[in-house]
Amino acid sequence: MIVFYLIGFLLLCAATVILLGLTPESITDDLMRFVSPKQTLRDKVLIAKGKKKSRRLTNEILHIKDALDATGKGKQFTIACAASILLLIVGCIVAVVIDNYFMIPVLAVAFACMPFFYIKSTIAAYDRHVREEMETALSIITTSYIRSDDILGAVQENIVYLKPPVKGIFQSFVGDAMMISSDLKTALRNLKEKISDSIYEEWCDTLIACQDDRTLKDTLLPIVAKLTDVRIVNNELKTMLGEVKKEYWMMVCLVVGNIPLLYMLNTAWFEALMFSIPGKIVLAICGVVILITAMFMMKYTKPIEYKK
Repeated sequence: MIVFYLIGFLLLCAATVILLGLTPESITDDLMRFVSPKQTLRDKVLIAKGKKKSRRLTNEILHIKDALDATGKGKQFTIACAASILLLIVGCIVAVVIDNYFMIPVLAVAFACMPFFYIKSTIAAYDRHVREEMETALSIITTSYIRSDDILGAVQENIVYLKPPVKGIFQSFVGDAMMISSDLKTALRNLKEKISDSIYEEWCDTLIACQDDRTLKDTLLPIVAKLTDVRIVNNELKTMLGEVKKEYWMMVCLVVGNIPLLYMLNTAWFEALMFSIPGKIVLAICGVVILITAMFMMKYTKPIEYKK
């Protein structure tokens, strides 16, 4: 009977895709409209004043999309969105096959998040590269600016030494300052929005203040030095955090591996866990706990960032 239900469910999904004309591109567009709705003017003002924060989920997905676009892999984001929807359906099917309807939301969320977890792990190298290039760029540009008192000239002088994607950011700054508007403060504000990093934003804010008070330029080098301090601390913590991740995933494997082990040790206990209502609820609770703890593990073991 379950087989017939599954076949009917799959046919219904296929009919929905055909009737609505769903494509990976349309799925991606709908997902982006859902996670990143248009902000009202009031929302933008509150965010600018720091009285309202953008949703964390929105920031994470936009960061993944921007990172893939910057590395020339923008199509992978579309594939990931389509794969996420497909895996969500697969998770529901797996829960139905094992006859545990309490596991439907757990497996659906777990399967749907897999493509984004994979992509997030692959762009970690990109994030590290951006931080390293940003440290180099700010250091050499700051040194030239202190010597010349001309931020535009300092950027133009050193832009040949920069590497993507930081090079493109400063090229757009030069274009804004020379071709669009001669107002350096406006160009610097636009430059500030290019990278979401507290130290970088502080550096840009100080540069804006330097346009009115040149004596503040001596504070730029200590700001850049914070990038070096953060990099050194992250290098020292890398091994320690790696061990924490390894121990966590070992514990998850032990929890999941106890299920087939229970089958070999005591069949009656296994059947009570898999086929009784209390057992199914226990499995669902374990799944929820693994999902929540995995998110906290990823949050607390990611590289540290400087906060004001």
